Amino acid sequence: MADVTALTFLALCLPLAGALAAPFVIRIFGANGAWLLAIAPFLAFLHFLRFIPQIARGEVVTGGYSWVPSYHLSFSWFLDGLSLAFALLITGIGTLIVLYAGGYLKGHKDQGRFFSFIFLFMGAMLGVVVSDSFLMLFVFWELTSITSFLLIGFDHERAAARRAALQALVVTGGGGLCLLAGLLLLWNISGVTEMSRLIGAGDIVRESPFYLAALILVLGGAFTKSAQFPFHFWLPNAMEAPTPVSAYLHSATMVKAGVYLLMRLNPVMGATPAWEILLPFFGGLTLVVGTALAIRQTDLKLKLAYTTVSSLGLLVMLIGFGSDHAVEAAALYLVAHSLFKGALFMVAGIIDHETGTRDITRLSGLMRAMPLTWMIALAAAFSMAGLPPFFGFLAKEEIYTALLGGGVRAITFTSIAVFGNALMFAIAFAVALKPFLGRPVETPKPPHEAPVLLWLGPAVLAALGLLAAIFSTFTHTVLSLPIASAIRQTPADIDISLTPHLGLPLALSALTVLLGIGVYWQLARARFLMAVFLRSIGHGPDHGFDIAISGLVRLASRVMRVLQPGRLEIYVTCTFLCVAAILLIPLVIHGELPHLPAWPADVRLYEWAVFLIAAFGLAAVLVARDRLTAIVSLGIQGFAVAIIFLLFGAPDLSFTQFMVETLSVVILALVMTRLRLSPDDQRPLGRKLFDGALALACGLGFTLLLMRATEAPFNDALTAFFNTYSKSIAHGANVVNVIIVDFRGTDTLGEIAVVAVTGLAILALIRIRTGSERKLAANDPAAEG
Repeated sequence: MADVTALTFLALCLPLAGALAAPFVIRIFGANGAWLLAIAPFLAFLHFLRFIPQIARGEVVTGGYSWVPSYHLSFSWFLDGLSLAFALLITGIGTLIVLYAGGYLKGHKDQGRFFSFIFLFMGAMLGVVVSDSFLMLFVFWELTSITSFLLIGFDHERAAARRAALQALVVTGGGGLCLLAGLLLLWNISGVTEMSRLIGAGDIVRESPFYLAALILVLGGAFTKSAQFPFHFWLPNAMEAPTPVSAYLHSATMVKAGVYLLMRLNPVMGATPAWEILLPFFGGLTLVVGTALAIRQTDLKLKLAYTTVSSLGLLVMLIGFGSDHAVEAAALYLVAHSLFKGALFMVAGIIDHETGTRDITRLSGLMRAMPLTWMIALAAAFSMAGLPPFFGFLAKEEIYTALLGGGVRAITFTSIAVFGNALMFAIAFAVALKPFLGRPVETPKPPHEAPVLLWLGPAVLAALGLLAAIFSTFTHTVLSLPIASAIRQTPADIDISLTPHLGLPLALSALTVLLGIGVYWQLARARFLMAVFLRSIGHGPDHGFDIAISGLVRLASRVMRVLQPGRLEIYVTCTFLCVAAILLIPLVIHGELPHLPAWPADVRLYEWAVFLIAAFGLAAVLVARDRLTAIVSLGIQGFAVAIIFLLFGAPDLSFTQFMVETLSVVILALVMTRLRLSPDDQRPLGRKLFDGALALACGLGFTLLLMRATEAPFNDALTAFFNTYSKSIAHGANVVNVIIVDFRGTDTLGEIAVVAVTGLAILALIRIRTGSERKLAANDPAAEG
């Protein structure tokens, strides 16, 4: 077990190692360095591949390291059928994406930086799906947002890329905060901080009065990450990223993180009316919106991006539908979508890379120049359209089997699924046929077949979509069944194969094909009608995001103008108002005002003299006509306190107080005499009275708090501790010195650092002032006199 834990930890660190090595490898080997860099995710893929027999038997693998045991915090992972499938998709497709990026970005000046970002993204997503600890899950969840921000904004010189990156970060980062609150609520409800233990606490969570709040917060995190309506707009805009990012983002990583979370929490939060209403509703709405918007697009990547939105909606709808067949259909479609969507995105990138455009209206007749790319696109399109003999056909048949029923709810969602699948059929063949068939047209670059680094990845994924369907029994055993069993937490039974099951599901598949052919045949008209319809609706959530951000910036500016007007006196006044309120209000509200003690009768003459010196110093501050006199007079108060320390047997504190007061007076005098200030106090009488009242309130608050504290019984535990251990541990006879230097060593060091920084700041202020005066005198000789 220790070896497995160490190897798993190493596998999780391999993407980080790739991120560190990427700039150096690319600098030395150029684009061919992708072959070396792909070793890291491939080794991780092989490591997780070793767990398939164990997971297929229904076992789980856990491991990790304890971090803060007292707070149940650990760096731990949890592998079952669901997390293992995601880990294999992330590392397997990640290997192909690294190779693809090597060819796609060949010669790019920032290729090394890109590979570092993609490896960090891979590591973050891998951490999300294998995390057992809530803390580990949340950290990696937010890392996916940060790394996707870097990847989407990779071409940072373009305003569109910067906007898309910021939009993705704001939407998914805000959802991450919702997820954090949801995880904290789940911790509070269940008392556990690990997913593996939370799965067994489903009844406790569902019966809690905080269940609905926790569900809404978790859905906030999942819906934003997986682009569910109305948060779907950020995902198509993320197509500003280079195509390798788009292919990876849509097939195996970030956008499926929300789907993974919902699948993982299905045993915990599922099987409730709220779950079975919210998820199918928003999932179905997202399916319809995504496919409808995809029809309108002419950019190949945007068409595929909107179909990803619709596919994610379909997965969410199936997860929330509430039947065992729906969970099994979600498991099948998860795998099928990863394979065909990764392949199609890479095909779109190949077309763009080799022709110079992705506009479907400017592409035609590429079949002769790019026959291999066309075959790959056709194979992936068959799977996306749900046609045999590809794995997408199995998924679609299972979807219709799961949704069938006699009620209004079943009919509604079956109709939505047929509509969405028909449009995805049309879009799949629009991508696979429109650019390749017909008469060749002139493109910005002469088309030709892509190099091996570009076509290898999509070819492998398209072939896997075929082989997974042909050998469906084996696929179900090692992949589909473990995924569905993990989601349901009961053994699943999937027997769907390429052999058609006569009945209503097959009839619905035929209807889907007929509708899809009709839409494809009238694709230009459907695009026009959709554009007209969307114009009639007006602005959508994407424009609303711009309005919200603009309003937030204006609000922040107005708040800053009020709270940060740039006047020091306002800041100081607000600070002391807060101090006075904090000191006085609790004492008054909670009845903790101290009892006024009787005036001591045994005050000696020299003690009266010290008090009189302090009183004369206070009077001198109040009547001083210039600031320098007030500063020097103010020092009298500090010296009086130092003498009191000396009289009452604390010579070390007295010496410290003398030094502090002397330095304070000297430094303040140096600063004030160097600054151009009015020679006397110009405040109006009302302001003086207010400031005086505020000063008295602060002083009174500190006095009352100190008096109340001295009324409490004295606890000599610390005194006994320091007296006992100062000599034996710190080897010092002076207890006060030992406390300051040893027991409070770090605190004292911090105080010294603060004083040093303050002194440097004052020195810089004086020098700036002196330099300004010299420059003024040099420019205006008359000013020198």
